[in-house]
Amino acid sequence: MKRLKVLFHINEIERWDTALGNIINLLKDVGEDAVDAVVLGNGPSINAYGNETKLSVMKGLSERGVRFLACRNSLRKMCSSGDSCIAEDALSSFIEVVPAGITAIIRIQSDGYAYVKP
Repeated sequence: MKRLKVLFHINEIERWDTALGNIINLLKDVGEDAVDAVVLGNGPSINAYGNETKLSVMKGLSERGVRFLACRNSLRKMCSSGDSCIAEDALSSFIEVVPAGITAIIRIQSDGYAYVKP
């Protein structure tokens, strides 16, 4: 069977629980060896990268091969707007920072990843 490639795009904080549940169910259904999963957080959703409960689930998924990305533009915007702010250097080590979420989405999709927006 061909490996499944999927990009989960989350830009709303309220969608994290659904997205994480989708990822857990996907891995349970096809097995972690049969899927390449990438999660991109941008916009207000990046605040989840500062939530200890969600980070615990994300860390467990990252240990199973799921990649987590954060949009640098969103991190900067949240800090400059006075909203909740997570400094880039304060992110957990398993979270990769990309310069622009939109560009990452386009590049990842061009590599054949299915786009899922929970």
